[in-house]
Amino acid sequence: MSERRPHVVLVALFYPPSRASGVYRALAMANHFAANGWDTTVVTVTEDFYDRVVGSRDDSLLATIDPRIDVVRVPMPMSHLDPDLRHRSRLATDLPFVHRALTIAGQRFVFPEQYASWIRPVVSAIGGVHKRRPVDVVVATGNPWSSFAAAYGARVRHRIPYVLDYRDSWTLDLFTEGDAFPPGHLARRWEARLVAGASRLTFVNEALREWHAQRYPAAAERMLVLPNGYDADLLGEPAFRPPAPDRPLRFGFVGTVTDRHPHAEMWEGWRIARQDPALDGATAHVYGHLGFFAAQAERIAGLMPLEEGIGVSYDGPVSKATIGDVYEDLDAILLMAAPSRYVTSGKVFECMASGKPIVGVFTQTTAIAEPLDGYPLSFPAATLTARGVADALLAAARGARTSTQRQHDDALAHARTYRRDTLLEPFVEQVREVARG
Repeated sequence: MSERRPHVVLVALFYPPSRASGVYRALAMANHFAANGWDTTVVTVTEDFYDRVVGSRDDSLLATIDPRIDVVRVPMPMSHLDPDLRHRSRLATDLPFVHRALTIAGQRFVFPEQYASWIRPVVSAIGGVHKRRPVDVVVATGNPWSSFAAAYGARVRHRIPYVLDYRDSWTLDLFTEGDAFPPGHLARRWEARLVAGASRLTFVNEALREWHAQRYPAAAERMLVLPNGYDADLLGEPAFRPPAPDRPLRFGFVGTVTDRHPHAEMWEGWRIARQDPALDGATAHVYGHLGFFAAQAERIAGLMPLEEGIGVSYDGPVSKATIGDVYEDLDAILLMAAPSRYVTSGKVFECMASGKPIVGVFTQTTAIAEPLDGYPLSFPAATLTARGVADALLAAARGARTSTQRQHDDALAHARTYRRDTLLEPFVEQVREVARG
């Protein structure tokens, strides 16, 4: 290895043109490796998966892939996932009940996930890459957890060490904060095996790292925290622009809208706050996709008071190229998160990079509150109730009207500590140690 560039393979099901929230972490990781002297290969799924199974994509993200990266797209057997009969296998078409029984048995006794059919093709693909150019380390990002199993398979078959990147949690239910599976479940047995074999493991916040360290104490010293961060070129250095005193304030939420967000508290708090003169005529603009799958959109739209005439509007998805303009047009940002101490969001870093006031619509024990500590324009709800949200909205309205250039500069300085390239530096060094053996 000393005579050549190190070679990393990143296994990431969600990679451009996917528009899933996890895509930005994988994209930044691969780009950072490529920019720092690594031969970088990304093993991901063929693009038809995003059309046939997920039902959404963002082709503009393809242009953000570093041209030095080799992208290997591996087809996923999708007969059990694709509702279109034209795309199903002969077995699934002719003997659907047999096909379904085999699929269920595979998930119950082999690997407990609907994407398990991708594991073997990915292991084979890594083997092909390794034969052409020796691979020093595999980094797998999950979910899905099949990516982890593929990294494990490459280690067993080709003796390549692997690193596991937890963007989410597998056997911990983030929202109930309890076990997602009972003791002895196949998922727990697989996770224990994968954790034991990993050279390093990363988590998006300290709460998740601590939970996994307690569950797997033998691996605790190999566990690291790698926050999501934001891309330095996303917003640049936004100029200070206080709201015009003669117009109503514009609030906005930017990101994928899910049913896990506290919509009831958010919008009832909005109704209350809008009765105050400080929010007279104020508007709340929601930008982003409705859910991660196309079929979720109508149901999630129904969670917002779009037809009540109280200034709430859904303004659709935003491309990376125009997101800076969206933040510039807002006076304050709405940041919603599910009430769990393990929940974090990549959007919090992006919101801070705007230098704008942020209304925190989440519980203060949630991990998303950690990076906001020290941000001078943070206005969190004291309680996740309609009244608590209303008070936070009014405080943010006052903050927007009275904010100063100094506060704006301090906000950007705080945000810069969470630039993704800054956060990735120590991670890459850890992976380099693994690659060196």
